[in-house]
Amino acid sequence: MRIVLLSSIVPFINGGARFIVEWLEEKLVEAGHQVERFYLPFTDDPNEILHQIAAWRLMDLTQWCDRVICFRPPAYVVDHPNKVLWFIHHIRTFYDLWDTPYRGMPDDAHHRAIRDNLRALDTRSIAESRAVFTNSQVVADRLKAFNGLDATPLYPPIYQPERFTHEGYGDEIVAISRLEPHKRQALMIEAMQHVKTPVKLRLAGTASSPDYGRHLVKMTRDLGVQDRVILEDRWISEDEKAEMLKTALAVAYLPKDEDSYGYPSLEGAHARKAIVTTTDSGGVLELVEHGRNGLISEPDPRDLAQQFDRLHADRQAVAAMGQASLDRLTEMKIDWSTVVERLTS
Repeated sequence: MRIVLLSSIVPFINGGARFIVEWLEEKLVEAGHQVERFYLPFTDDPNEILHQIAAWRLMDLTQWCDRVICFRPPAYVVDHPNKVLWFIHHIRTFYDLWDTPYRGMPDDAHHRAIRDNLRALDTRSIAESRAVFTNSQVVADRLKAFNGLDATPLYPPIYQPERFTHEGYGDEIVAISRLEPHKRQALMIEAMQHVKTPVKLRLAGTASSPDYGRHLVKMTRDLGVQDRVILEDRWISEDEKAEMLKTALAVAYLPKDEDSYGYPSLEGAHARKAIVTTTDSGGVLELVEHGRNGLISEPDPRDLAQQFDRLHADRQAVAAMGQASLDRLTEMKIDWSTVVERLTS
């Protein structure tokens, strides 16, 4: 089958939104398909958003491919008779973040008109799809709530999971992701004030802005935890991730209302590590079962510190949760053969 993968990007920003497309391309080729991958740059500037959507709608790929698979908004507005959607998220400022401090624009007639038009366009273009999958139940629920559309969760695996191996349990809880406010590295640093065991915290990833990276460094000094927190504000390669995780005590991934379980959780699970998250972390809660393959904390520094200490104090429980993390991936069918079969059937 000739397949085109379509998604939007923010130029020069790498992360899970690109990885899911690039990794799928390789797996489709391995399965015998011909694949092209197209990106267009996209900004959620309210005054530009509808013009950019028009550019996607004007694209005609019908004569070039048998199927298009679309990912990030607004790629799914493309017109094709055999369109399949692996829906990653809405443009959230116009959806679930509208009535929150994260809206970033006035709640006035002009912006409400943009919001309402965007929602109508999304509903129409997504409904054209032959099949709609999402990367989590959280996102499927949002599609149902806001657009009245049904979707099936199809959980994205990681690339080359075999590189993530296990060599025991040290003292470090490892959190590898972009350093951004909503990933809540600051909450983890605050928690380290309250720990009572010799547990350590390693935060690794590129900061969303130099100011935020400097802010985290200052926090560790101001709170007096620089001897217990290792902070690496830089790009972390896949091999480096594997090295950090193989002797970790556990992994921590506690974003605010994330769309999916996040690749850091999967990487930890493949390395047989317990996953620490929070009650408001969104899609991560589909993967983590409290006390079985990880621990779920309130988004509070003192409670989080207690979970860190609990892991450090009971290595037998940590080993059991680590094995359960790996087993959970099989239970949820998080593998590439399932993804390829569903998206090409």
